[in-house]
Amino acid sequence: MKVLNFSVLKPLIAVAMLVPSVAAYADFSHQSWDALLDKHVTMTNGGKASVVNYAGMKADKNQLASYLKATSKVSQSEFNRWNKNEQLAFLINVYNAGTVELILTKYPNLKSIKDIGSLFSSPWKQDFIPLLGKTRSLDDIEHNLIRGSKRYNDPRIHFAVNCASIGCPALQDDAYTGKGLDGQLEKATSKFLADSSRNRIKGDTLEVTPLFKWYKEDFATNWRGTNNLEGFLGRYDKALGLNQAQATALKQGKMKIGYTEYDWRLNKK
Repeated sequence: MKVLNFSVLKPLIAVAMLVPSVAAYADFSHQSWDALLDKHVTMTNGGKASVVNYAGMKADKNQLASYLKATSKVSQSEFNRWNKNEQLAFLINVYNAGTVELILTKYPNLKSIKDIGSLFSSPWKQDFIPLLGKTRSLDDIEHNLIRGSKRYNDPRIHFAVNCASIGCPALQDDAYTGKGLDGQLEKATSKFLADSSRNRIKGDTLEVTPLFKWYKEDFATNWRGTNNLEGFLGRYDKALGLNQAQATALKQGKMKIGYTEYDWRLNKK
């Protein structure tokens, strides 16, 4: 009888142990959310912005509810087995789908997401999204699970999570995926920064979205070699329309940075 060498089998056993986690992710699909986005989101201004057909989303609210029900069934242990890109894509999609669901609770009787809630009850602090074993708010997903975890360390998430407002970076017309995440985040960031209605040179000042003021610390986390806001913006000098002298001044911290007004009106079609 031939005796099998355990040292040969050991790598095979290790691979076999990984199969359930790979299958678990493969069994989860963002296809229904992707279909809703494709159907009801229209990219505008050359892909730099978008508008949402909330009336259409409302007509398909059962499909939206079904997607969020599916995401709510993902356990913490299953989520923990995914790689970082798979996790982050999942959290961004749930955040964006949750934002649409929140808007639909009042649509069409609102002009802004800020019309939801009250002075003492921010729309972003309402617990209504079942996720990873808890009922969570949008703030919990963004500031605790995504930013607060320090696991993802990618400031480009600010151009992916959507606040249903004109001033916000575009809600994309496709769902984020683990496999395509880096390219999707890069595209969303570049397109948004190229929008001169929200980011522009005015005289000797670079005026940018207030997102850079509100979350300035996120752009100083040594992401891909940049450790301050100027360094991050300098990576996108072409998107911002900077000439060589302006780009050099920005990277050297010699350019004034100001902030544009944030438009909180609903991003409706």
